[in-house]
Amino acid sequence: MATLQMQILPDPPAVAQAAADLIIASAADAIAKRGWFSIVLSGGSTPKLLYQILASDACRDRINWAKVDVYFGDERAVPPHHADSNYRMAAANLLSKVPLLPRNIHRVEGEIDPQDAAKDYGKLLKARFGDFAPGGGPDVTLLGMGDDGHTASLFPNSIALGETQHRCIGQFVENSTTGASWRITVTAPFINTSRLILPLITGAAKAGRLKEVLHGPRDPQRLPIQLIDPKPPGQVIWLVDAPAAAELPPAK
Repeated sequence: MATLQMQILPDPPAVAQAAADLIIASAADAIAKRGWFSIVLSGGSTPKLLYQILASDACRDRINWAKVDVYFGDERAVPPHHADSNYRMAAANLLSKVPLLPRNIHRVEGEIDPQDAAKDYGKLLKARFGDFAPGGGPDVTLLGMGDDGHTASLFPNSIALGETQHRCIGQFVENSTTGASWRITVTAPFINTSRLILPLITGAAKAGRLKEVLHGPRDPQRLPIQLIDPKPPGQVIWLVDAPAAAELPPAK
């Protein structure tokens, strides 16, 4: 695993602000170098704070939104107006509040058959990002971590964890955060092509699991977020609040 990069912040708003600062800097760099910036969004309460910050008067004009492509790391098998939709949360807090071009917002079609939705999204990602070249994927990918060590919709002992060929798959998960349900998720090999991966980890309930993930034995079938390990030039910066970091060993 690459050298651990981590910022420990006081609370979820500080984690969200740190993520916003990194996204703004990454967007400016990507647009200057390549003329475009791509970001993969996630669901969750801390990303919601992040999206509100990016859409705020203080930050909105610091990104050239006309040159931004938006993707999603995972989606529930629900229509876009459903309360469980990751797209709905992102649209309400960010996408509808900044001058993104509609054609540059690439949502997962959670309302169709999950296998078909995954196949369509995988084709889109392949067309946009090509093969699995290190650093050839999205500029920024946002991730969370569940209390069980899952990330995106890569759940413990699920079929997605063994996937090496596809960028996106649909799978039925018996023990997801919304109970037994279908999920559409990008895969670890695709996530690992990102230039910058930002796991946002908050809350005391994550403390023991985070210690296990970062400093315990490697067991990605049980702790799927351990699969996130990009090759250079890709990098991971963990943004963690103090309660979630409470059980981590002191930095050397």
